[in-house]
Amino acid sequence: QVQLVESGGGLVQAGDSLTLSCAASGRTFSRFAMAWFRQAPGKEREFVAAISWTGTITSYADSVKGRFTISRGNAKNTVSLQMNSLKFEDTAVYYCAAANTYYGGIKQDEYTNWGQGTQVTVSS
Repeated sequence: QVQLVESGGGLVQAGDSLTLSCAASGRTFSRFAMAWFRQAPGKEREFVAAISWTGTITSYADSVKGRFTISRGNAKNTVSLQMNSLKFEDTAVYYCAAANTYYGGIKQDEYTNWGQGTQVTVSS
């Protein structure tokens, strides 16, 4: 198992950048696929980005492709989400998730461990 704690959320203006971090506890972090999901007010939680064990496979939702970058540092048990050119519609609670598999993909059901979430608010 792995425990996840997100940080880095906040209030920014449209066009700004923000980096979210997820700190994981557990000695087997490097063998977990990781992902970021988000949930906007009144909407269902949706996939944002995913990364494999080794970091060699990544995928992004179309809405963030080219603006967001997911990365991981296995030595530090962290996964990050660099968010550039933020838009009002990026406003949401962002969740870090872990799956005990090489690559979890875009489906929430693949992920067994979740953080508490961090709020990102983008003002227009």
